[in-house]
Amino acid sequence: MKQEQENPESQKLQRGLQNRHIQLIALGGAIGTGLFLGIGPAAVLAGPSVILGYALAGVIAFFIMRQLGEMVVEEPVSGSFSHFAYKYWGPFAGFSSGWNYWVLYILVSMSELTAIGIYVHFWWPEIPLWTSSLFFFIAINALNLTSVKVYGEAEFWFSIIKVVAIIAMIIFGVYLLFSGPGGEQASIKNLWNDGGFFPKGLFSTDAKGGFQGLFAAIALIMFSFGGLELIGITAAEAENPEKTIPKATNQVIYRILIFYVGALIILFSLSPWKSITTDSSPFVMVFETLKGFQFNLFGNTIYFTSIIANVLNLIVLTAALSVYNSCVYSNSRMLYGLAQQGNAPAFLSKLNKSHVPVKAILVSGLFAAICIVINKLIPEKALES
Repeated sequence: MKQEQENPESQKLQRGLQNRHIQLIALGGAIGTGLFLGIGPAAVLAGPSVILGYALAGVIAFFIMRQLGEMVVEEPVSGSFSHFAYKYWGPFAGFSSGWNYWVLYILVSMSELTAIGIYVHFWWPEIPLWTSSLFFFIAINALNLTSVKVYGEAEFWFSIIKVVAIIAMIIFGVYLLFSGPGGEQASIKNLWNDGGFFPKGLFSTDAKGGFQGLFAAIALIMFSFGGLELIGITAAEAENPEKTIPKATNQVIYRILIFYVGALIILFSLSPWKSITTDSSPFVMVFETLKGFQFNLFGNTIYFTSIIANVLNLIVLTAALSVYNSCVYSNSRMLYGLAQQGNAPAFLSKLNKSHVPVKAILVSGLFAAICIVINKLIPEKALES
């Protein structure tokens, strides 16, 4: 009987992610919807001290990433922390950590696809929610089915847009704070005048304020750093992991200081923190302050009010697309790693000619697509389901 021998090299992930891909994937992982939209609830709990909360949580995230980074440099494998839990702790640890991560990001995928549909609905309300979700579901999965380099390129440009957006917001904030258009309420004193840096006192027993409010906020803040672990997951497909992974990991702390702590210092100075609600963000406040701002373009007067909503919608749409793109990538690689451990069906470890775990992508996509059915049947309650 003739037996076909499979080339071992054909069943290995391809190292197609260049240094620029890894750096921007790492940077994009630190800038997501948690930064643009998730600051409000944490700020309500902690007031201006939420800035300290982001710094503390950032240090914790950095140390975790340093530990993971050191391991993946020594052993750049798919599955990242699940592989190490399996190898050094035991089969159940690898099983539970890997499948827990996969289930978590299936749920994140479903919420992001629904959010994408809502953001598109803002511009074209006649397009049903499920239609937009289905379109981007097919588009993003198709990108990931092509090759890892295509994923890296897409995430590179998504991250560029997010970085430019946050830098532009910071520049606008500095301009408003020091040049006058921010109004009389714009002052660095807002960090401590409106109830203090720790509202209601450092040792307040109130749920909102003091250390208690700060620690409660940190639980929410840690969610903002979800995505940093992508640095470890990309190690198996990085061209030079021994160089790119340490560089990306060591820069995490600077990115947190600039994009979170630095931005929040400026933005919290623009307006009293008590004006923030659980549904708002300091970034929204920057644009709201500019409502009366106008400028001339080719002889025409342009009011900033007319582009506020569109700019914000574009930013959050880009952030949602970036998150879903990374969900498709990371979930497929986690399934691939679990299959190699023996903690998932063996067929999930099969790669196509482009060295992409197609079956792992399709299985993950099958579960994520449940949200499209939900968006079709109960669009008004999709995010609550």
